[in-house]
Amino acid sequence: MIFGRVKPLDAILATAEKKSLHRSLGAFQLTMLGIGAVIGTGIFVLTAEAAQKAGPGMMLSFVIAGFVCAVAALCYAEMAAMVPVSGSAYTYSYAVMGELIAWMVGWALILEYAIAAGAVSVGWSGYFIGWLNTSFGIKVPLDLVRGPFDGGMINLPAMLIAALVTALLVKGTKESATVNAVLVGVKILALTLFVALTIPVIKTGQFTPFAPLGFAGISGAAASIFFAYVGFDAVSTAAEETKNPQRNMPIGLIGSLAICTIFYLLVAAGVIGTVGAQPVFGSAGEALSPGTPALSQACTAIQEAAVVCSKEALAWTLKSIGYPFVGWLVGAAAIIALPSVILMMMFGQTRIFFVMSRDGLLPELFSRVHPRFHTPHVITILTGIFVTLFAAFFPVGLLADVSNAGTLFAFAAVSIAVLVLRSTDAGRLRPFRTPAIMMTAPLSIIGCAYLFYSLDAKTKLIFVAWAAIGLLVYFTYSRARSHVGRGTIEVHEADSDLPPSSVPPIPGA
Repeated sequence: MIFGRVKPLDAILATAEKKSLHRSLGAFQLTMLGIGAVIGTGIFVLTAEAAQKAGPGMMLSFVIAGFVCAVAALCYAEMAAMVPVSGSAYTYSYAVMGELIAWMVGWALILEYAIAAGAVSVGWSGYFIGWLNTSFGIKVPLDLVRGPFDGGMINLPAMLIAALVTALLVKGTKESATVNAVLVGVKILALTLFVALTIPVIKTGQFTPFAPLGFAGISGAAASIFFAYVGFDAVSTAAEETKNPQRNMPIGLIGSLAICTIFYLLVAAGVIGTVGAQPVFGSAGEALSPGTPALSQACTAIQEAAVVCSKEALAWTLKSIGYPFVGWLVGAAAIIALPSVILMMMFGQTRIFFVMSRDGLLPELFSRVHPRFHTPHVITILTGIFVTLFAAFFPVGLLADVSNAGTLFAFAAVSIAVLVLRSTDAGRLRPFRTPAIMMTAPLSIIGCAYLFYSLDAKTKLIFVAWAAIGLLVYFTYSRARSHVGRGTIEVHEADSDLPPSSVPPIPGA
């Protein structure tokens, strides 16, 4: 039975009750948390990808992706407030829809975290190479800074940063809250500078044609740009620490997403209005997909003289309009701040693996702890190897899209879980209740399905293949070894639902 083997919610909540947190966060703190968690990688890295798919219409893409995030976040918040334990959407699904769905959600979250870490590594590489060139006149051959799908052979800088972050995670180096706050501040300051310098010199003629590839292009860009909002669930998971969550959670969620969307629109307008954002077409007038050898060749033919050709779109824009030093600063900000995002993504991946291993669905080896560093070193190293390989051979756009596919599946599952639980366990205490649930949850499910449908065929095929592999692993290994399947329901100690690592998750995806 597909909804069988449900992990009792009371057993999961027994863990949460042992680590209840002080309710101290108000609406303002939640809004600031959301802004810090959201603004980051996507806007630095994916602007050029969105321009190639939608042209100036990418401004509408930001609005669409932000709206889907908002309704998904409201559903996510109810589950996070009710089940405030680690495991995210995987744990929620296990409690409501059973083991098979939970396994598929956990399997999809591997795409969200590990492949997203690869995407950020590739994005970091683009800014690092541009910075080397600007600062020291060093030109690295394209074969060594782009993967085979992007007109090169291997992306060595992306491999290097992924390997370094893996080593840090194994060692368990602490990142203080102060350092995190500084890194978030650096990113926001860089984007504020960008907006301040570009908005005053916008030329309205650059916005036409607004949708050169039609609404399908805008939808495709929205599906990619969704990556720029990943991290908003940090607000949802703070529900247990929120004063008056029924009032403050919607303000924090919607407020932070609204501010980030406006910020993103200003940045997009700055790019479009100054240097233009029209797609580059092939010799026969055909639309070219981002991150392909065909686009790379077309960009070479025009001497990379278009923002869609740049691997450091914001820095390139500033240099093009006469602000090379500020462009250098924006590039430096990305180089400094993005590694912390890679760390956060990989930490999230190890946490999901750790919880799945503890439930018996993955080998116990995965939750083994290093005797000296006290970190789950086996799964951290394994995750690091895969992230390094993703970063070495695949373009940022493809990695971001595949990551989005996993995220959208997980968020849709959570939205369904909220609806199911409202019906099957209506009397359960809910510190936060999703407003207008009969409208919000269906909108979230439809929105996630729409963005998933808008991903390109290659990405959807990769997701289906990944899901098929997941089902094979579940039925050949995990099902027989599941603790719930064997009748073992565990309640863990106050802190054992997290990997014993001293590295905290860092906002700013």
